[in-house]
Amino acid sequence: MTITIWHNPRCSKSRETLELLKKKGVEPSIREYLKAPPSKSEVEGLLNMVGGDPTMLIRDGEAEFKALKKKKTDLSKTDIVKAIVAHPVLLQRPIVVSGKRAAIGRPPEAVLPLLK
Repeated sequence: MTITIWHNPRCSKSRETLELLKKKGVEPSIREYLKAPPSKSEVEGLLNMVGGDPTMLIRDGEAEFKALKKKKTDLSKTDIVKAIVAHPVLLQRPIVVSGKRAAIGRPPEAVLPLLK
């Protein structure tokens, strides 16, 4: 099964998660989402695969989020998708995808269940 990491090489958690995968013998496909921004359907797919609270997928510390002038809790799933598509830097990172499942690597060990 192919494992993909949605990766930002400037992010320490993203680098740590990639290193952890490699230590576990996994050579993931690397998607540098800032260079190849996700489409609306890709973001919707990530939301569905990660599951749980959709606000977990959006970063609220970025200037692009602050410009929205909203709280995370005020955002609908549609708002989150639109914001990430318009500003890929808002995508929480890293996200590891394995088949129809995905996990956010915060902490990096959170992705380990995907390897089973």
